[in-house]
Amino acid sequence: MELEALLHHFFGTEDPATLTDAGFERGAEKLRIAFGVEREPSRRFALWTLLEALDMAPLPADAFAKEPQLKAAAEAYLSAAFRLERFGDGGDERGDA
Repeated sequence: MELEALLHHFFGTEDPATLTDAGFERGAEKLRIAFGVEREPSRRFALWTLLEALDMAPLPADAFAKEPQLKAAAEAYLSAAFRLERFGDGGDERGDA
């Protein structure tokens, strides 16, 4: 799944910043429903990551309660995203390169 295709499918644009509040909410609802009904694991994970990028994702324990491998992958994704946000993409926690 490509990000631009997902954004266009759910929001009608590749740039959510151009949406009205109502347009964003319509797209967000479509995305939440798609995540809820998707059964193919890799597609489900892709939809979850888009929800996470838009700050709308359920916690991994809730999102993947019956799918321990996806739950672990989602937790690893969140951990990596947190480290990237906190420490940037260069160096580690100590500031080393």
